[in-house]
Amino acid sequence: MTEHPIHPVDNALLAAWQRTLALKGSAPAVFSGRGAVLRRFDEIEAESAELARSFGGLEPNSVVGMQLGNSERWPAVLLALWRRRLIPLPLGCQMQPTELQLALSTCHAAALLTVEAGAAHSPGPKGDFLKLTSGTTCLPRAIRFRARQLLADCENICATMGITRDDINYGVIPISHSYGFSNLITPLLVYGIPLAVSEDRIPMAILEGLARTGATVFPATPVFFQKLGEMEKTPKLPKLRLCISAGAPLLRAGAEPFTAKFGLKIHTFYGASECGGIAYEAGEDLTYEDGCVGTPMRGVRITHNSGAIGAISVRSAAVGDGYFPESDEATLGKGRFVPGDLIRKTERGMFVTGRVSEVINVAGRKLNPLEVEARLAEFPGVRQAVVFGVRSELRGEEPVACIAGGRIEREAIMRHCRECLSSWQIPRDFWIVDEIPANERGKISRRALADSYNARIESKTR
Repeated sequence: MTEHPIHPVDNALLAAWQRTLALKGSAPAVFSGRGAVLRRFDEIEAESAELARSFGGLEPNSVVGMQLGNSERWPAVLLALWRRRLIPLPLGCQMQPTELQLALSTCHAAALLTVEAGAAHSPGPKGDFLKLTSGTTCLPRAIRFRARQLLADCENICATMGITRDDINYGVIPISHSYGFSNLITPLLVYGIPLAVSEDRIPMAILEGLARTGATVFPATPVFFQKLGEMEKTPKLPKLRLCISAGAPLLRAGAEPFTAKFGLKIHTFYGASECGGIAYEAGEDLTYEDGCVGTPMRGVRITHNSGAIGAISVRSAAVGDGYFPESDEATLGKGRFVPGDLIRKTERGMFVTGRVSEVINVAGRKLNPLEVEARLAEFPGVRQAVVFGVRSELRGEEPVACIAGGRIEREAIMRHCRECLSSWQIPRDFWIVDEIPANERGKISRRALADSYNARIESKTR
């Protein structure tokens, strides 16, 4: 088969990598969680060239799934695929077989790369990169990107957050997710910012990894900061200077213990797979407000579509080309993306107050679950509360609360709700658990909780 190597000028990130390689040469690029050097910049280049030769059997513009975890091979594999004019599709290692097969078939993937092997499928769309996301129907869909859009997002992130070549990133968040890719991989390729990779998510292992590697930047999700703040004996982290939280709402109750223990501000980062970074809370004030996501990032323009609270439109050079296989230009296209979040404008910045799709329709009244969650959080013993809607024969939908906490009596929390909520806002049921499950990105799905709750109720009625 004829080879189709790509020239660096055809791909903005390959061109940026060539500049980084010339600058960094044999300097360390990727570390293990214990601080050992796993790859140098020139070793990534050599590995990439070898891999590119092995991909010669794939047709140009074919989609290739990457299920590599947080492997040190990530940069080389990515560069090799681009050099063969192939389209990378990052996939999480926690995907179930049926979920994985659906994602591959939806994106018409030609191959799946794992750390060990690969498997064949069929050709797909044009572009340089695909990000997988969930659609409104629960079926997966992909977002098409060109390298220049990924480069623009990297430039916006590093400039807004003040991340430089003197930093070391600590990579415990999944690289396959948009957050991990944009904050860990592209800064290494574009600016030569070294990366420590780790699959170990045990809190003490993370702290030891941060200390051993001398990492200065720690992008994570709220659950990591909460767990680290709950620990009693912790090592000192004199090199760590920047903590970034994204992927799920950062709550004051989880952030304050971490800041009290380590003396570090956790900066909230708000973004989306479709457009990369949107907003960032850059202030050094050690106080927190639930839902605050700061102000627009450098290079990002935000328009509020409906007054003080409502949806927003995001425009930047980082916005993806569109969805695949079916487009939705009302949401994504022509440099514009409309997230599904409800945003409130304040003098301090923007606040996420919920999602349009998560509003619960109670007999025609629109209930924002965050309003109920805020009241439940005030009850003694409640560590976390998530409110979701379930079908109701009489009222269309009714709210149910899933609560993680200590010894909580249903009657007592019901009395609390009657004192601070309108009757139609009070949850129909309180589902009390030890811990509310989150996925590997730290996100909690109201839809998944509703499904689990309904299955639990059905099993009881059999």
